[in-house]
Amino acid sequence: MNGSRHTRGLALAAAVIGALLQAPAARAVDTTGPAPVTCPADLAEKAACYTGQDPNGAYYAIAIPEDWNESLVVHAHGGPDLGDGSDPERGVEDLGRWQVVVDQGYAWAGSSYRRGGYGTRMAATDTENLRRLFTEEFGRPKRTYLHGQSWGGDVAAKTVEMYGGAGGPYDGALLTNGVLGGGSRGYDHRVDLRVVYQYYCQNLPRPDEPRYPLWQGLRPTSTLTTAGMRARLQECTGYASPPEERTALQQRNLDDILAVTKVPERTLESHLRFSVFTFRDIVHKRLGDRNPFTNEGVRYSGSHDDEALNAGVERFTADPAAERDLSYDSDLTGKVKIPVLTLHAIDDPTAFVEHEAAYRDTLAGAHRGRHLVQTFTDEHEHSALSTSEYANSLAALDRWVRTGDRPTPRSVAASCAAFDRTYGTGCFYEPEYRPSAYASRVNPRPGGTAWPAMTAAQEKAWSRVEGVGIAP
Repeated sequence: MNGSRHTRGLALAAAVIGALLQAPAARAVDTTGPAPVTCPADLAEKAACYTGQDPNGAYYAIAIPEDWNESLVVHAHGGPDLGDGSDPERGVEDLGRWQVVVDQGYAWAGSSYRRGGYGTRMAATDTENLRRLFTEEFGRPKRTYLHGQSWGGDVAAKTVEMYGGAGGPYDGALLTNGVLGGGSRGYDHRVDLRVVYQYYCQNLPRPDEPRYPLWQGLRPTSTLTTAGMRARLQECTGYASPPEERTALQQRNLDDILAVTKVPERTLESHLRFSVFTFRDIVHKRLGDRNPFTNEGVRYSGSHDDEALNAGVERFTADPAAERDLSYDSDLTGKVKIPVLTLHAIDDPTAFVEHEAAYRDTLAGAHRGRHLVQTFTDEHEHSALSTSEYANSLAALDRWVRTGDRPTPRSVAASCAAFDRTYGTGCFYEPEYRPSAYASRVNPRPGGTAWPAMTAAQEKAWSRVEGVGIAP
């Protein structure tokens, strides 16, 4: 990149960041709550529940058990959901899903975040704001833990780095099936899926539709729906049909796409949906139409004709400033000062278990590996693991924080049986498992990343609203 283009790029980035960061000032929110509400059915006789909306517009839900142990778990949900505003139902739904936390005596608080769409620092700030609100309304807990699931694992890990210093408000964190590779590399497999899919299917866009670079995910003005995307995926691959009902071409397309991208067949639709609609949110709404993704130099393999695939697949190179901004928002530094326990299914079809290898290396690089214990289970789902394991993991984290005795994968596995006597959902730990390097699962980008440094104005803009994210 020559000097003038580099300067213009930084100027554009500064303008985009500045404009986006000013967005919340124009919005007035009628703050409500926490107001008492009826708890989800299974908690009705066990807890007092509350909902409300914080000053930034984020709805939230809170539950405090009758036999409260005076500790709090602040939950960071996954996604991200797409939408312009905060979802008032999301927190209540998450409370019902994670009632095991309340069953174990902990208060629970979950934010819906101030809006849908991408923004890890935004979500981290909304998570921290809810912790502060809880403390103001109900008193400071003896101990406060973070729990992040899926993309919420990235949010919770970022919250730890931003607010969880020694002596800070958080005592520990539990990350379950977390997307811990960060945005600048955590979605490379979906970049590959987007271009490989289009090479074989040629229907997103179709030849007679307006063209757009695939790193956009979808052109900003497109009216394509999720149902419409599924219909095109079915048209090309027959993914929703039994194998015997697929045409020979559909089966070959499906086989090639799965072999090249290493995406499991059962989650092909959800990965493609992310690479279409969430990419559009990241690029168009959060980064001012700048491209944070690259597949330049990637060698695709596993198809029936790799030479033709590599010659014909669309290629593009990231805008360094856009890549930097996405990295700043969602990549993790490893600067952790509190205990972090992770739980991850080895056969997670959505957030591949190799994300844990990326996180392990990140903390090791920051010389903070002593703060991390990783556990793995022989399970095959992303959104829900064994309830016995969730209860056991939370207890193991609490024991680590209270005693200072760092657990091991084997000791965590051994303590699960006691909780399984209550929940009966099984304990599937594999204490000796260690995930392979992230690059063993996702095509690495040759040459690494060289991001341009932020200008003084950009640093000032970010620091003014630290945590708000790519775009409020």
